[in-house]
Amino acid sequence: MNFLNRSDCLAITEELKNKRKPRICMLTTRGFAFNTFLCGFYEGQDILFDIDDVDLIILEPKKSYGFRKTLQQKIIRRDFTGKMVATNMTLQPISLTKEYDLFIAYLPYVEDIIHIPAIQRWKDHCKTSICWVNELWVTELQDSTFNEKWLSALAQFDHIACGLNATAKAVSALLNRPCDFIPTGVDALRFAPYPASSARVIDIYSMGRAWQKLHESFLDIAAKQKIFYMYDTFGTGDSPVKDYRQHRDMFANIAKRAQYFVVAPAKMDATHETAGQIEIGARYFEAAAAGAILLGQSPHCESFNQMFNWPDSVIEIQPDGSDVADVLSSLSTQPERLLEISCRNTKESLLRHDWLYRWQQILNITGLKPTARLELREKILKTMALQTHTEEYTGFNEPNIYNQV
Repeated sequence: MNFLNRSDCLAITEELKNKRKPRICMLTTRGFAFNTFLCGFYEGQDILFDIDDVDLIILEPKKSYGFRKTLQQKIIRRDFTGKMVATNMTLQPISLTKEYDLFIAYLPYVEDIIHIPAIQRWKDHCKTSICWVNELWVTELQDSTFNEKWLSALAQFDHIACGLNATAKAVSALLNRPCDFIPTGVDALRFAPYPASSARVIDIYSMGRAWQKLHESFLDIAAKQKIFYMYDTFGTGDSPVKDYRQHRDMFANIAKRAQYFVVAPAKMDATHETAGQIEIGARYFEAAAAGAILLGQSPHCESFNQMFNWPDSVIEIQPDGSDVADVLSSLSTQPERLLEISCRNTKESLLRHDWLYRWQQILNITGLKPTARLELREKILKTMALQTHTEEYTGFNEPNIYNQV
């Protein structure tokens, strides 16, 4: 069976890209911000560049950027004039020289809106604009000073989007204007485990935040059964990477070789930040696209119920690890079910969670028509999904690997 993969897609679109006339300009901090948590969105930017006519505006920091940013944020909280949020203290100024249909500002946090003033007179060059704030929790909106200083700055954009569903609704209510929910995505072609399916040599993979008791249970099983439990031994998502594309390639290759991928709701152990707000974490998208079995807890929220509403999207286990041995033992006797779950996870990801669908949503919101290259990638994704069958999947561990736990 022949597959069109990510390399095929890039090769087909290369000639068209060379003839493009950019209609979108999008800010990026890829030139100086190398935090691990940003790599996924840089991946998303690459996909938009592949499927549309985009100029990436690469921001450049001024000397002592970190100090300047912290200082400006402190000043803004005490600024009674409201002008400091529109002052450029952190970046080298940039002047646009072309006319664009759309200006996209992706902000990891709403405080990053202080980057916008570096683009001088951008409204004069862009017909419409959208600001997409990835992480903003409802509890932050309960601070009147925060709303006055930061949230009000979003008014300069024609459209607003948030990466957290409950927050999008809250922002809409506070600003009395639409705020769309646009979740994170994944390069489904990069993460898809075929056409050359590899052996699932990693039994259990855990990255990022983890429940401590559950982690200890996995360590205990690994010690007794000599299975391969792979987990982080370094810092948080703020840790820098050398090359974001290499990082995403390595991450995808690991995920495609993991039988079980541990998942949990976003910031599940940081209730001081979330105040109980339940949202989908990026791991759900990445693990599913790689065809791994999602092992953990389903986020009990509207967005998850809509976006992962297929059978066995998550195999539930307790955060304290009390039932993990029994669950793994039971699953090890159901190899056909595991293959079906793996296949279905990848198929649904190809049809729902590629970055293409997020950019489609932005184009719909801002009134831009899709390009031929976008339609080509969508066709490739749908073709791969139609060709996804359990017989294409190999490399799952032999049954009964856990039955002596």
